[in-house]
Amino acid sequence: MEYNPQKVCFERVHQETFGKTGCRRIIPGQYLAVDPKGRAILIGAVERQKLVYIMNRDAAANLTISSPLEAHKSHCICYSVVGVDVGFENPTFACLEVDYEEIDHDPSGHLLTKVPQTLTFYELDLGLNHVPSYKFIAVPGGQDGPSGVIVCCENYLVYKNLGDQPDIKCPIPRRRNELDDCDRTVIIVCAATHKTKLMYFFLVQTDQGDIFKVTLESEHDIVTELKIKYFDTIPVANAMCILKTGFLFTASEFGNHHLYQIAHLGDEDDEPEFSSRMQLDEGETFFFAPRKLTNLAAVDELDSLSPLITSYIDDLADEDSPQIYTLVGRGALSAVKVLRNGLEVTEMAVSELPGNPNAVWTVRRNIDVTDSGFLGTTPTLGCALIGDDALLQVYPDGIRHIRADRRVNEWKAPGKRAIVRCALNRRQVAIALAGGEITGQLNEYTERRELPADVLCMSLSEIPEGELRSRFLTIGLADKTVRIISLDPQDCLSPLSMQALPSEPESIIVLEMFGTETQSASTVHLNIGLQNGCLLRTTVDQVTGELTDNRTRYLGTRSVKLFRVKIQNKDAIMAASSRAWLLYDYQSRFHLTPLSYATLEYAAGFSSEQCPEGINIHNFLFSRILSLEKLGAVFNQVVHPLDYTPRRMVVHKPSGNLVIIENDHAAFTARGKEERRKQLAEELLEVAQEAEEADQQAVREMADAIRNEKVDERIYGSPKNQKGKWASTVRIMRSSDGETISHFPFATDEAAFSYVFKTSFFFSLNNV
Repeated sequence: MEYNPQKVCFERVHQETFGKTGCRRIIPGQYLAVDPKGRAILIGAVERQKLVYIMNRDAAANLTISSPLEAHKSHCICYSVVGVDVGFENPTFACLEVDYEEIDHDPSGHLLTKVPQTLTFYELDLGLNHVPSYKFIAVPGGQDGPSGVIVCCENYLVYKNLGDQPDIKCPIPRRRNELDDCDRTVIIVCAATHKTKLMYFFLVQTDQGDIFKVTLESEHDIVTELKIKYFDTIPVANAMCILKTGFLFTASEFGNHHLYQIAHLGDEDDEPEFSSRMQLDEGETFFFAPRKLTNLAAVDELDSLSPLITSYIDDLADEDSPQIYTLVGRGALSAVKVLRNGLEVTEMAVSELPGNPNAVWTVRRNIDVTDSGFLGTTPTLGCALIGDDALLQVYPDGIRHIRADRRVNEWKAPGKRAIVRCALNRRQVAIALAGGEITGQLNEYTERRELPADVLCMSLSEIPEGELRSRFLTIGLADKTVRIISLDPQDCLSPLSMQALPSEPESIIVLEMFGTETQSASTVHLNIGLQNGCLLRTTVDQVTGELTDNRTRYLGTRSVKLFRVKIQNKDAIMAASSRAWLLYDYQSRFHLTPLSYATLEYAAGFSSEQCPEGINIHNFLFSRILSLEKLGAVFNQVVHPLDYTPRRMVVHKPSGNLVIIENDHAAFTARGKEERRKQLAEELLEVAQEAEEADQQAVREMADAIRNEKVDERIYGSPKNQKGKWASTVRIMRSSDGETISHFPFATDEAAFSYVFKTSFFFSLNNV
């Protein structure tokens, strides 16, 4: 796949068929490893089959892929595959495998508990085009490092390489005073390599979420020491990737994905660094204390519904549109996520108004203004910035022009006819008088035209770059028509085109949108909000003013009001009906998406240092500044955390409440955690009975800290109990706000798995 920045997507460069569809244990695709120099790719299956492809380029520098070379091995289960950095020697791949041939012929099953894992190296001879079998997280080679691999074992990291290199073994540190079962092993679940011209290191993560920095010390390409140091703790990931820009991306199988900035490399903190040279007795290990993020800084989070256990769709919150209630996650990361169709909105500021506003406008100024010069005794129909420093106010009796030096020019409506509608931009103003007459002012040039019906709405587009005025004026009339009027000085206010509408227009905005990132061509769209709740969008020919390509979308039960805003430095439209909508251009596509927010009356673009692209809205007696961040999203979500992995969910129809069954194996109940902490504290006090008084006082403080410790299990993970121990609960949750109404925890070794919903609840319990 090749990334196309113009289309913002991946495009297929080459496709090679290698097996049947579906997830089968002998069809390659479960594992993918690449030679660090990009010369070969290995695709492996869970069992037996491995295929190797040689990468090359033809005379036109196009990428070519060879026919697959087989590296199959019967009676072999593969656990992990990685490409070994051997410089420009023959590409080599390391595989962690188990041979089960003897197990198949053992009816007693004793060999199953003693089967060894083997590290196997597969070398691709580029000259012979076949894959011979040799003996196995890849270490940089060539001029960058000693090559070889680091094998992640239970409780240990082992460095291995070919030749005279001895194995270097270092224990994986464990948490100090952890509640976990002491016999539980520590394993590495993912790793990432960072390599520069001067140094390299590895970040490895355990199944508890702890990240360690691993470095190697070598002499003449012979590794002599393996060092491991606690780095930080984050939610458990399925894979990690260190970017060259200094960021760490973690992809999770059981929760959201995260992006962190590597603020420090951990070389100057007070954390101890453990080494393979430190002498430990058999079974002993190193210990550390987890802490808050120090070396990493959270930057962003990508929402994920994995794993999705079950879902329910209904309008339980009475919002006129259904919500999706989902059970997701595992363990401490479990949650009920309520999905709503719409963009997530962030409130930046809220202020109460002294009265109910009629409209809202924003005017860009570079200085603070205490007296705008506007008339405060009459309603304002519109206002705008004229030129660079002058203000214009349109009110029913005329137009007020306020210059930068505080001088004011007034224009009064003729014949005691009131102004009912207006349209403004940086250089032009058009007004509609009562009775269907429009007046356009372009500098000193003035023209009037009678219309067949009252003007309900009108709009001027923004002035295109390099021009002095807008080309068209668009008006909506009470006879259910919309008309394009010319503003060219040669034929000012002459009609160009007309289109009939299914309903009376409520508001109109002419918007110029660019369809590509290069902005080489633009399209002018006429957006019409109708009183029947529909939004009609049509394309305007920029030369003739002809209207084509009509598209209609129903937005709500109220008439549609349109407001111009800025999104990513591009013009966009906020549409207000019974629900708020946003029409914007994002990644070369037009999006019309509802906002997950209350109904609004008026909106206008707002920009400041704290909020460069905000939206000022008014609803009822409050003024609010909003910000939109997750553009392009279809749903926004509200998360309600759970204690254990959710298994079942049912809706109590009369009340709209959710009934959720949660349980986890090898987990502690809340009471079990308290008892375990007390047990650890008592064991600590027993050990310190024969110590000196000062030491005993310190131990008592440590014991109190263990008893009162509060751990955020969503970050540090939940402690693991012995196998066969269960923790379970039944929760009744209010669907509207996620509040837990009732919570019934089961005793240890009891777990709820199913339910029968009648006049009362009956749960199926497993007494383990």
